[in-house]
Amino acid sequence: MTIKIAVGGDHVGFYLKEKLIKKLQAQEFVIKDFGTFSDTSVDYPDFVHPVAEAVRKNEYNYGILACGSGNGVAMAANKHHDIRAALCWNEELATLARQHNNANILCLPARFVAYKLAEKMVAIFLNTTFLGERHTKRVAKINC
Repeated sequence: MTIKIAVGGDHVGFYLKEKLIKKLQAQEFVIKDFGTFSDTSVDYPDFVHPVAEAVRKNEYNYGILACGSGNGVAMAANKHHDIRAALCWNEELATLARQHNNANILCLPARFVAYKLAEKMVAIFLNTTFLGERHTKRVAKINC
């Protein structure tokens, strides 16, 4: 199965996003870059909402978002029904976001994580399976 990933972020997350896209394309993932396309100041929701909708509609398996703190993109993405966007800053959080919360969007704080750590978290996020069982009922209660 080909894994399709929707990617986006703001001007602070731009360089991290660009490097991750190159890495993922080299690994033959199908990537859609929803922007931003430069480090010129932008409003992150303009790029987050299209990513979240693409994941919500199952056009893409996962999303990856990056901004300065990761908080803004996570908050905006989580406004969408069936989106579980997880702000992660270490490998364990990336693992638990998938295992326990069935997260479908990874949010990265570009000001606070080095590229190599972000790369590791992306790999973990994409390769970790939701555990189901006791977590399934909890995840089902997330949507309002």
